[in-house]
Amino acid sequence: MMEKHLHDWFRDAHAMEQQAEKMLKAQAGRLESYPELRRRIEEHLRETQHQSERLEHCMALMNIDTSILKDIGAKASAFGQAISGVMASDEVLKGSIACYAFENFEIANYKVLIKAAQVLKQEEVARICTEILQEEQAMADWLSQHLEDTTQRFLERSESDELRSKS
Repeated sequence: MMEKHLHDWFRDAHAMEQQAEKMLKAQAGRLESYPELRRRIEEHLRETQHQSERLEHCMALMNIDTSILKDIGAKASAFGQAISGVMASDEVLKGSIACYAFENFEIANYKVLIKAAQVLKQEEVARICTEILQEEQAMADWLSQHLEDTTQRFLERSESDELRSKS
């Protein structure tokens, strides 16, 4: 039963990373006035793509059937669509907040995967998930550290030109 849970959680994590990729691509495309944020989002997009590959490697190590991954993608998309749908005139801020929330969602998921992999003596899987966890934590930290600056920049831009402030 424990192994089944771990397999399910890995399918969910893979779907989560697929949704993260979609969200990051959409956000990066709208940040021309925030070059530092855009660079970090694009960097994390590349990390996210690599994370999906590493999850697939872990799944192969544990003989998890990947043929149903497309079906599971719908599970994560509801959460991701809710977050990505918050874009409005202040989309850069809402997007930053949404990304920060999603990063913390991912962090919690990887902590669960690591512990389950350790309990089931899947040491390589736990090691890979720990590496991914560190990337997610670094992104969450970066977003947290830059949220005030992004807010300041947004407010300054909105004061000078409301239409240009959002992107």
